[in-house]
Order: sequence, then C-alpha cells, then structure tokens
Amino acid sequence: MTDIPKEGKLTRFLDFTQLIDMASECVGGKSDSPSFKEHEYTEFGKWMDGWETRRKRIPGHDWCVIQLGVQGIIRGVDVDISYFSGSYAPRISIQAANLNEENVPTMPPRGVKTGAAATPEEFEAISELNSDSWDYLVPMSELKLGDPDSSHNYFFVNSQQRWTHIRLNIFPDGGIARLRVYGTGQRDWTSSDSKEPVDLVAIAFGGVCVGFSNAHFGHPNNMIGERATQEPAFMSKTVHRKLAMARMMPRVGPKPMADGWETARRLDRPPVLENDENGLLQIPGSEWAVFRLAHPGVITQIEIDTRYFIGNSPDSCQVDGCVLTTQEEEDMVRNQWILPAHKWKPLLPVTKLSPDQTHVLDSLTLELQDVITHARLTIIPDGGVSRLRLKGFPSSICLLRPLREKPTLKLSLKAGFRANL
Repeated sequence: MTDIPKEGKLTRFLDFTQLIDMASECVGGKSDSPSFKEHEYTEFGKWMDGWETRRKRIPGHDWCVIQLGVQGIIRGVDVDISYFSGSYAPRISIQAANLNEENVPTMPPRGVKTGAAATPEEFEAISELNSDSWDYLVPMSELKLGDPDSSHNYFFVNSQQRWTHIRLNIFPDGGIARLRVYGTGQRDWTSSDSKEPVDLVAIAFGGVCVGFSNAHFGHPNNMIGERATQEPAFMSKTVHRKLAMARMMPRVGPKPMADGWETARRLDRPPVLENDENGLLQIPGSEWAVFRLAHPGVITQIEIDTRYFIGNSPDSCQVDGCVLTTQEEEDMVRNQWILPAHKWKPLLPVTKLSPDQTHVLDSLTLELQDVITHARLTIIPDGGVSRLRLKGFPSSICLLRPLREKPTLKLSLKAGFRANL
C-alpha cells in the first residue's frame, strides 16, 4: 500500500474554483448546492443531501471510487460538508489514477441500494484497480465545519498529470454533501482522425472560457460542456469498502436554460427597438465570451445552439478568432480582454439567430486559411445560448487533411507560440 503523506492543510488559493467541475453530473457544469429538509426522515435515519456512511463499528475507514466525467488535469477540490454539522467526516484524502478504458473492470449493476454495503461481487471487481495504491493528490487532511449551510473545504492540487478516476477516503466514517473536482480536460490529440473535424472548444478536450462580459444567469463554460443527464454525480462505477451508502445524492434532471450561458438584459437598450435594412436590431451594445481552444487549429464549422431559449435568445451573433501566446492571454485577462481590433479575424459575420434552434454555419476560415488559439462569441444585444461548437482540425494534423475541393490550408503560428503550448 502506498505510504500516506503527512497531514495536509486547506488551501488559500481559490482561483481553481472558476474552472470546470470534472466530477459534476453535468460535464463542465456546477452541481447544485446541497439542501436541508429539517423534519424529513427515512427508515435509515435523518434524510441528508449527500453521501453518508453508517457509524463504523469495524476496523478500517470508508472510501469510494469515482470515474470523472471529464478526464484531465485536476487543479483543486472542494469537499463540501454543508448541513452535516453532527455527522461530517472528520478527515479525508484523495487519490487518483489514469486508467485505460479497457483496464477498467465491468461493475455489477448496483442501482440505488440505500443502507446496503457493497456486495462481494463489487469488492472483487474493484480490487482489480488496486485503488489503495493510487497516487495521492490530497494527503490525509482535516475538514473544518463553517456555516451550517456553507461549509466548503478547499484543497489545491499540484499535479500536471492526466487523471481519469479518483478515490475519496473518509476517516473513519461520516458524511459529505458534495465533492467538486476542479480542473481542465485533456485529450490525446495523437489519436485524432485527420479526416473528420473535431470540436476544438469542447470542455472535455481542454477548451475553457477565459473571459466574459456578463454571466448573470449562467456561465459561458456551460456552452462548451455536455448536456445535463439524470445520473447522480457519483457515477455508476462508484463503490465503497465495507460501508453503507446510507443516503445517495438525489437524481438531478436536466435544467435546460440553466445549462447554458445567459446574460442579464442590457440597460442601454433603446426604449423602442427597430431593425436595419438587413433585419437586424439596431442596438448599440452586446455581450461576449472568449474561449481558449483545447488545441490550436482551423475552424471549418460553427454551431450556435439556442435550444430552450425561446423568449430570451440573442437577436444575432458573430464569432472571431485570434492567436495568442500564454503571456498575451494573461495580459488580456488583466486588461479585461480589451484586444486591438486587428488581432481578431472574423470566423462568422454578424448572423441572425432564431430562438430554440440549432444553427450550423460554415466558418470563413477556409478563405482565411488561418490557425487560431482563441475564439470570441459576441451576442447582440444579450440573451442566452445553449451550446457553442467550433469544429475543425488541430493544427498539428491540418496538413494531413484530404483536399475536398478546398484551397490548401496554410498554417501560421506566431513566433514563440509553440514554446508556450
């Protein structure tokens, strides 16, 4: 068994909470805050919104294994013990592994077995993973109870490796309301099919929002994630050692508009709206979001999805791209993305949008023949977008793409950019 590191401490660096929750039931989204029902009880005891084990009366400690919804680099974790004031786990540790899918054993169907420990068949299957010997991301660390309804414990993770699974250990038993695993997705681009375009901004591959003007009702990262499912955040491969899954997290249904990016209504809109000769609203303002692509590349197709946004979709939108080094991106973040106009190159001109529809549009890239590293979606004047897909070809394999009656793609990257990838 791997040696357990010395006891850790809470982190003071909370910047990682702006990244995606890789363990969320909605890939790239944020899990709901836990709730409390004061007078509700079950046959197993008080109803609690989270994972709680029975009071341990045998040697050892409790643990579970979680398959991440997004595989990639973990920057930090939040162990939320809200409302578990009299039953929270005193200490935790977190281990991780990078497993090939073919090496993951098939788990017996479990379903919701509240109050029941893992079966011998489940223990036998999970033992093949040797999870007790996985690398430690967070050593054994004490949890602190804060406000009853907001008890977050943040831990910074110093690792550059790609992870697919984590093991949460609680010492010795108790309850945890939510486990959030913050980081960025990472894809093996060497296995990409050069003949088919790929979504270069997908959050699961490493795309991320690096700036936005407004996110009153929903973060732009939602646009590049997967759609919410009805699976709980503890995935189907979750197992536990000699413990009872006394209270499972409730199933979370899709939340269509909360599952996208939606801004507040702009206060500078005119009292009476009018169209121009092209049918576009004559409104002075707009909202925007900037994304770093998962991999530099050529965008050939753009998908703007306004599904579920029926009375609050944007009137129109446009998409632009540029090439930035790591240092330039950091400078832009500090300057609120006030980027010189000549830096941006149009990928999609101002285009009229319809509510509750998926718009699949050709990019101007085939004419521009340029690689980009960042993209900016501008919506006019405000509103909500469900999904953004920027499909194309990673720059490292663009030259391998067969010519389909299109001009040869001439790749260009700024001097010094490759060193910053």
